[in-house]
Amino acid sequence: MPTLTACSEHGCKGPVPHALDSVHLCVLHFTMQIEKECAQMRRETVYGKTPHARQVEIIRYIAEQGEMLSRASTSGLTLADEMKARILNTFLTLMNLRENLDRAALRQPIGRTGS
Repeated sequence: MPTLTACSEHGCKGPVPHALDSVHLCVLHFTMQIEKECAQMRRETVYGKTPHARQVEIIRYIAEQGEMLSRASTSGLTLADEMKARILNTFLTLMNLRENLDRAALRQPIGRTGS
């Protein structure tokens, strides 16, 4: 079995699962990054004025990050219960972002597009 590389976050020596090789982050820092980016996107989409192209980007982001997190969390790494809870919370954050995006789109009047 190939050795795991260390996380690229300054001072972190956590192992990077193979599913997260492309981002060079351990599971903890990957979840933290997702949480931060989801919070920013939620603020961006809250008023329902997000352009359709950006909505598609956000939906793609949710799917890609969810898939990477799923692969990383089921890759065979031994995870503490606290880390498992953090992973589940991050999945919930991704789901909530998608739900908020859908709700914001419903608030937008018919015939109007975000710009």
